[in-house]
Amino acid sequence: MSSKSEPKDVHQLNGTGPAASLCSSDGPGREPLAETSEFLGPDGAGVDVVVIESRANAKGVREEDALLENGSQSNESDDISTDRGPAPPSPLKETSFSIGLQVLFPFLLAGFGTVAAGMVLDIVQHWDVFQKVTEVFILVPALLGLKGNLEMTLASRLSTAANIGHMDTPTELWRMITGNMALIQVQATVVGFLASIAAVIFGWIPDGHFSIPHAFLLCASSVATAFIASLVLGMIMIGVIIGSRKIGINPDNVATPIAASLGDLITLALLSGISWGLYLELDDWQYIYPLVCAFFVALLPVWVVLARRSPATREVLYSGWEPVIIAMAISSVGGLILDKTVSDPNFAGMAVFTPVINGVGGNLVAVQASRISTFLHMNGMPGENSEQAPRRCPSPCTTFFSPDVNSRSARVLFLLVVPGHLVFLYTISCMQGGHTTLTLIFIVFYMTAALLQVLILLYIADWMVHWMWGRGLDPDNFSIPYLTALGDLLGTGLLALSFHVLWLIGDRDTDVGD
Repeated sequence: MSSKSEPKDVHQLNGTGPAASLCSSDGPGREPLAETSEFLGPDGAGVDVVVIESRANAKGVREEDALLENGSQSNESDDISTDRGPAPPSPLKETSFSIGLQVLFPFLLAGFGTVAAGMVLDIVQHWDVFQKVTEVFILVPALLGLKGNLEMTLASRLSTAANIGHMDTPTELWRMITGNMALIQVQATVVGFLASIAAVIFGWIPDGHFSIPHAFLLCASSVATAFIASLVLGMIMIGVIIGSRKIGINPDNVATPIAASLGDLITLALLSGISWGLYLELDDWQYIYPLVCAFFVALLPVWVVLARRSPATREVLYSGWEPVIIAMAISSVGGLILDKTVSDPNFAGMAVFTPVINGVGGNLVAVQASRISTFLHMNGMPGENSEQAPRRCPSPCTTFFSPDVNSRSARVLFLLVVPGHLVFLYTISCMQGGHTTLTLIFIVFYMTAALLQVLILLYIADWMVHWMWGRGLDPDNFSIPYLTALGDLLGTGLLALSFHVLWLIGDRDTDVGD
């Protein structure tokens, strides 16, 4: 194997020795790997000193330097081996201000998307399909959570690939796009089908009532919504990541919030429209429901074949189902809470505020998880760097107050919660959404729930991403579904608890109406 090393200057200790000569190579085409210098010893005799080129390990660099120092690895290393490919592009230097500046606009955009989704849910909750087939409410968090199960996972995978140089050539780019788009269509179809089954079961257990036409309606609505929403959002994500990389913005900071900005609104609008259209045919054209389900299921083999062609998605196709399915089940529990509270006058406003608090928490923790995963990928492959994956839970002080870049981003993301929610609450109030008056005590309880939700999520993300990495699991594929599903459950539960406490102390000034 040839080794291409640059000729080095001869180092002389006292300047009295002759110029250094290069050692002879072992064979034709071989470059010399060592250099010899002759120096004078204590007795005046010549001493040959052989200087072997050293291989500096870039992994010795501290955590924050790996992300903050642009090009530091290439400057500090004299690796002569050609076994490894070209070094991946170094990440941009990031300070707290630069992180906040890059995250702020996508965060606000995503927040306004959740506000719009909340306003839509506040309107459609009075439609006949939501009143007669109340299990549709259970589908809402599960399908809105698809942005965490699929789109945010897609954004995290592609952001990591872009940051480590796996999307630099047209061939690599096309392979990543086709494989990932096919993969999310497979996952969307399966998750949509399972979400409808969970909605039927969760709706049947409390009431003991089961309707076959309603079950087919839920299945058709869920599968169609999941498929179309994932197709649209997947194409948007690919454009965002490619564009952000070209203009020098870290895709980890912008991709996941933008995925959420349109994700909630598009998914909820599709679910409402499709379920309403199918509900109109409930009496006359019931056979349409199984036909819709069969059509999307029949497309599964096509997407499976396309996803298997890409090495980056082949593994996820076989092993990435556990987090997606468990996350869907967790979100469905949150949907059950929403189903039982949204029709209660004492919980007026839950419909408009639930997508907001769930969306904001999920967006922020997805950004953090994606950033930590990118940092770990820069230091090797999952399971390689055990020192980067602690076996026990980190201290909260380590998560939020240490000097490394991941702790810095956690502080920035946590500080965005209060000003962001104030903007979103003011927007909802101006649009007269929620059938409720925003009092000071309501804002205090709401902010407490939101801060507690994000605090818990950021801490769990710090532990979960490193834990999965230590077990050889890629956090891009496994962590974000769990985290966003926990965000849905925590957000819905804490918000319902806040509304209940406010009702007990008599602070709910509501004006419920259609």
